[in-house]
Amino acid sequence: MTIAKTISRTSGDPTMLAAHDWGFPVPIAYGPGRLTEIGKRCINLGIRNPLIVTDHGSRALPFIGLLQSTLQDAGLKAALFSNISPNPVDREIGTGRAAFLAGGHDAIIAIGGGSAMDGGKAICLTARNDLDLWAFEYEQLVPVMAQGHRFPTLITIPTTAGTGAETESTAMVTHAAKRMKFCVWHPDLKPALALLDPELTVGLPRNLTAWTGADALVHAVEAYLVPGFHPLCDAVALEGLALIAKWLPVAVEDPQNLTARGGMLMGSCLAGVAFLKGLGLVHAISHMIGAEFNTQHGLTNAILLPVVLRFNLPGQEDKVRRMAQSMNLVGTSVEDFIAAVEAMLDQIGIPKSLSEIGVPADCAVRIAEKALQDSAARTNPRAATLAEIITLTQTAIAKAR
Repeated sequence: MTIAKTISRTSGDPTMLAAHDWGFPVPIAYGPGRLTEIGKRCINLGIRNPLIVTDHGSRALPFIGLLQSTLQDAGLKAALFSNISPNPVDREIGTGRAAFLAGGHDAIIAIGGGSAMDGGKAICLTARNDLDLWAFEYEQLVPVMAQGHRFPTLITIPTTAGTGAETESTAMVTHAAKRMKFCVWHPDLKPALALLDPELTVGLPRNLTAWTGADALVHAVEAYLVPGFHPLCDAVALEGLALIAKWLPVAVEDPQNLTARGGMLMGSCLAGVAFLKGLGLVHAISHMIGAEFNTQHGLTNAILLPVVLRFNLPGQEDKVRRMAQSMNLVGTSVEDFIAAVEAMLDQIGIPKSLSEIGVPADCAVRIAEKALQDSAARTNPRAATLAEIITLTQTAIAKAR
């Protein structure tokens, strides 16, 4: 079984077409075709019966069949759980936990986009204990696990270049009763392997390539703007931004270009590492819109980005200059940077308002009230009042750029 029939390997940096293994921040295997190693890698990790977790939209895609056949060829049992929505809901995590226990599984392989990553990690958090999912909510005290407790071994395999969720335990899940998204995590849960195979992203449609790629762009920008001294995250944010700015338009226009796909996968991964520092109001507002209206996360982020940049960037001229230099822009002012971001969003076909994706004008107040409670609002570079967040939301609904 193959992922794509026609792949261009002729342009760009040849290092993107080679295999690389890194140990920071978790073990990472990067390179085209690396999915075929998954059976041997599972055996080396002591895995014999993994539960594959993906979203229901990915269940029938070729990479699922290739993963299953590769595990079978290695003599491993495996089952597939695909009852994960584009914006994962708490009840789905409970169903996944039940499937993990019923199948006697010893590991989770989360494969797909951000929803699959979030679903797999959330199931991992609850699989071997009796704690409620929301005991792991990011803003609460970290749960003390029972002596001898071990989370299931976790392998993450992103098939979109956007989420950047493959190197940490954090997961965004919708609280169905509250119609709000919350972050869940535990510091003792770390992926045992993040497998980054750019061939898995080649078949992604143009619109999803753009939307997930824009998500990575937002991660890099928001993470870098978060206040505080964290040179490790700042460094990877800038390098991630450089890769995304270079390769996102190419990946959208030339989807078979494996170098561009690899550049985006690495840029996304770096941006995901960077946002351990925090995020900002783009995500705070987007999380709540996604929870209520089930919008695609990267697309929602992309529409919101210029509105929030216009609010955040005045007074951030030094950081703006560094970001503009990473993007190889000629002008490095706040105005130049915002114009370049808006031009890229135009180039990759991002709508100009949230109303175009079904977000109604009358939701602005309640969305803002919820966004103010989001952990990402607390790390925004500029403190915002409820009234200011309402205005930002209203502006993005009506005309974001």
